Amino acid sequence: MAAPVESPLADRHPAARRPSPVPWVAMYHSVGDCSDDPYRVTVTPDRLEHQLTWLRRRGLRGVSVAELLDARARGEGGDLVGLTFDDGYTDFLTGALPLLRRFRCNATLFVLPGRLGGDNAWDPLGPRKPLLDAKGIRRAAGEGVEIGSHGLTHVDLTRADDTVLLSEVTESRARLAALTGAEADGFCYPYGTVDARAVAAVRKAGYRYACAIDPGPLTGPHALPRAHVGQHDTAWRLHLKLRLHRWRRRPVEGV
Repeated sequence: MAAPVESPLADRHPAARRPSPVPWVAMYHSVGDCSDDPYRVTVTPDRLEHQLTWLRRRGLRGVSVAELLDARARGEGGDLVGLTFDDGYTDFLTGALPLLRRFRCNATLFVLPGRLGGDNAWDPLGPRKPLLDAKGIRRAAGEGVEIGSHGLTHVDLTRADDTVLLSEVTESRARLAALTGAEADGFCYPYGTVDARAVAAVRKAGYRYACAIDPGPLTGPHALPRAHVGQHDTAWRLHLKLRLHRWRRRPVEGV
């Protein structure tokens, strides 16, 4: 009988396997007309369709951040990426959700319970974009979309005083629980800005995770980096962003 082939070092010593990097999470905002888009926060439904096609052809599937973190905690999820939509625009229901369902994907929708039915008043330039009201948020939740907090009113938490910081983080979570009947596990820092004080407040408020943009040394469960995805992100640009993420993002305890 032939001698068995010796297993590679990684098989004989599981602890020697290189851990996975921080998960890749895509950051979207509005899905609709991008003819007037000074902040590059809008993709057209056609562009989103092409981006989701790119994901699926690579054997990847977009999911909510909660599902992504659950899978990684089980040692799974190598074929999953996180999809997030900030601000809670009404066009999520018309422009994004039908495509997510078509491609059998899911997402996390970060909303502003202090601006229900309002608009993006925090943007001095560009068109007024309507935000989801309570009914719209409940509809998204009923479709299985994860609902997370983007704060109450979209303020930079690194410049907020203690009272505002506490309100934006804790009251928004309480309002979402009352609105959807479920605790919000995720938080998203407005403008992507974050510091140690904001991270501590979000953790203390009971959130399981939080998303930023490029939190640097703060990277961890309550400061997850994300990649901006916009109208100009064609297949090759997405490929480059994914490769750069895997090269730049080192493994971090807890994610």
